[in-house]
Amino acid sequence: MKKIGVIVGREWSWPPAFIEEVNERNEGVVAEYAKLGGTRMNEPCPYAVIVDRISHEVPYYRSYLKNAVLQGTYVVNNPFMWTADDKFFEASLATKLGIHSPKTVVLPNKDYVPGIVHNESLRNLMYPIPWAEHVDYLGGFPLVLKDAHGGGWKGVFVVHSMDELFARYNESGLLTMVLQEFIRWENYLRCMCIGQEHVYVAKYDPVNRRYLRHDLTPEMHERVVRESLMLVRALGYDMNTIEWAIRDGVPYAIDFMNPAPDMDINSCGYEYHRWCVEKMADMCIALAKSPCPQPTPYRA
Repeated sequence: MKKIGVIVGREWSWPPAFIEEVNERNEGVVAEYAKLGGTRMNEPCPYAVIVDRISHEVPYYRSYLKNAVLQGTYVVNNPFMWTADDKFFEASLATKLGIHSPKTVVLPNKDYVPGIVHNESLRNLMYPIPWAEHVDYLGGFPLVLKDAHGGGWKGVFVVHSMDELFARYNESGLLTMVLQEFIRWENYLRCMCIGQEHVYVAKYDPVNRRYLRHDLTPEMHERVVRESLMLVRALGYDMNTIEWAIRDGVPYAIDFMNPAPDMDINSCGYEYHRWCVEKMADMCIALAKSPCPQPTPYRA
């Protein structure tokens, strides 16, 4: 009997629904919550597939998952790919693929860990930062300042002046921040992508965090789906959400590195949630029954 393990945090609706969906299909694959209590070198992994929902916040889980991949387990999402998760790289990647993305500048940190001596450890950094040049490159205010590695709309600020920019930057501490062109959008979307094949397109209200039915033309829907798949295939993510801001009929990829995406019934709604449950079950069962090598940066 093939097994799927689920590693979770505080979320309550998607994990039990997924486990129940897999187990009720009776396809020779069972799903359960993974139980971990310390891991030995090259310890065999009992799971054909592991779904990772929380290792970005629990470092031990990330170490366990990389060993699991080494033992032949397929992990969703690949723990070696999470290092790509920063908002500056995503903007560069999108433009490299020919996809529109806001102009973006990554900034030196405001503060550093103890042991960093500014006049010795940071000799490669220009001082002062050429703020005016960056603002001109981005097209002027308003601009978006946000954590390059953040999520859930935490630490995201729209700044309207140099004084406001400096005030927010000075509060950023050890975070690495990006400064980004502000897209005045007419339509905003959040797309769930599963298995690098399936895309669920929803209209999204980022202010009130509400999902709605999209009102796209067939042509725009096809473009958003096509470009969403281009992005997840470039990243190798098997579950991901992509946010699009549409301005003047052009979709801009705003945020597309969400490898532990929201699937909660309370925030997404029943239809979106069930789509995630069923498509994830389809993918994970197929991976468990017909395992395929997972791309990795190591050579064993």
